[in-house]
Amino acid sequence: MESVKRRNGEKNISNVLDMTEGNPYSLMLKFTLPLLLSQVFQQLYNTADAFIVGRYLGTNALAAVTSSGNLIFLLVSFFMGMAMGGGVVISRYFGAKDEKQVSRSVHTMMAFGIACGLILTVVGVAFTPTFLVWMRTDPEVMPEAVSYFRYYFLGALAVVLYNICCSIMNAVGNSRRPLYYLIFSSLVNIGLDLLFIGGFGWGVWAAAVATVISQAASVVLCMAYLLQKGRIYTVDLRKIRFHKDILFEVISFGLPSGVQNSVIAFANVIVQSQINSFGRLAMAGYGVHAKIEGFVFLPVTSFNMAATTFISQNLGARQYERARKGARFSILAAVLAAEVIGILYYVFAPQFVGAFDRTPGVIEYGVMQARIVSLFYFLLAFSHSVAAVCRGAGKAFVPMLVMLAVWCALRIGYIMLVMRIFGEIRFVFWAYPLTWSISSVIYLIYYLFSDWVHGFEKPKKEKRGHLS
Repeated sequence: MESVKRRNGEKNISNVLDMTEGNPYSLMLKFTLPLLLSQVFQQLYNTADAFIVGRYLGTNALAAVTSSGNLIFLLVSFFMGMAMGGGVVISRYFGAKDEKQVSRSVHTMMAFGIACGLILTVVGVAFTPTFLVWMRTDPEVMPEAVSYFRYYFLGALAVVLYNICCSIMNAVGNSRRPLYYLIFSSLVNIGLDLLFIGGFGWGVWAAAVATVISQAASVVLCMAYLLQKGRIYTVDLRKIRFHKDILFEVISFGLPSGVQNSVIAFANVIVQSQINSFGRLAMAGYGVHAKIEGFVFLPVTSFNMAATTFISQNLGARQYERARKGARFSILAAVLAAEVIGILYYVFAPQFVGAFDRTPGVIEYGVMQARIVSLFYFLLAFSHSVAAVCRGAGKAFVPMLVMLAVWCALRIGYIMLVMRIFGEIRFVFWAYPLTWSISSVIYLIYYLFSDWVHGFEKPKKEKRGHLS
């Protein structure tokens, strides 16, 4: 098969990675490393607020920041899932060497991101108090939580557009540029947190302002790059519009991922509301664990993102066996990495939690959750890995159903039952290993016995014919 480089000229493929040729394992590792570093800095970005707020403003402020995490993810995650769906569309056309459709997909995604960012801003700012009351946020924490949340969502457009830009670049194998921009914005965020809170002595709202400013800076850098001419994914401001057929594909592949993310986030919000009923120490301990877990699970997330792009490109090029090899490699690598990290977290949980807050009660709750869930991370990794394979194959509806049934309905039902019977927080924490185990069994059966490699075939025959 003729490579993109030979067909389109050097300037047209600058900084892209064609995963349809060459050693699949080395290509995936080459793509994964920048993704991993990007995820590290993304977590630094997300964790800096909690760490600095906890150090300078105390446990109440820390609880305000960390308790809003699941709610923020609930509102943002749907649009992140839609961005992933757009990435699948772009990857598929890129693998099929269809430059026109790549360009139309990019501009549709940009229009979609602008619209979604504006909607998210209005919803987040307007309904902040309602959401936090619904989550049974501790009254001591409520004023600071409302303040942080509202300032954060004033920058929602930047959050969504950054994810759209990264999705575009990652879809064509360019995982380095998002890394560079994320490093810059992470350092800006940390610097502004220290200046606003440590230096000026401002309140918890200043941490959200720092996040908004740094996120906006990363979007400016992303757009400056994407607007440069000569690439197959160049953005032309005059061409940003909704293309009906592309939008339908983005919705077809992205809506299940968006719903899946929202379902997981919704279940976590229910968990958070139960945790909140145990008071501010439990809120802070649970929030700190969530921040740490975000770090320890980064290798798995990175392998999953690489797998989705790899599989989309190769199925677009109809290289089915190559897609299977990539899937096997990514699943195995993610599972092994997750379990090694889980063991280390189990052993050093007191030190990790104590780095955020030295309050004994916070450490107790955080360590309790860590030691209940960390040894089961291999199951979480397996479920997420097969879900990533499904997304890359255009089968995002499958993980959506699994997550809806197991990680949402079953998890919530279990928590309501054990809280009614036992009323102890450790039984809430056991909801995670239980639902990870069940979803892993379902995913294993689907992966082994379904024809997932032909996920794109039916839409092509019905709607467009061959891509090339």
